[in-house]
Amino acid sequence: MSDVRHVLVLPDRDAAEEVAEALPHRFAIAEEPQLVRDALAGEDDAEDAQWLVVVEDPWGRLDPAELDELAAEYEGWLERE
Repeated sequence: MSDVRHVLVLPDRDAAEEVAEALPHRFAIAEEPQLVRDALAGEDDAEDAQWLVVVEDPWGRLDPAELDELAAEYEGWLERE
């Protein structure tokens, strides 16, 4: 077992919620993805925030390329560490 965490960066809350809803169906994940608001540096307005969808992958079985494709469908991307 490895501690793998995937972070998908989305442009807004609606996109993040749609991705979080699609993940369990598309990838058969058991855990609920976590939504996190990520304010851009120096911005106080909620409209200027990116949203993160955090997916725990303890067995390392999710394909990062497929996650990146899903995020790209919503104008986002998979954050590379």
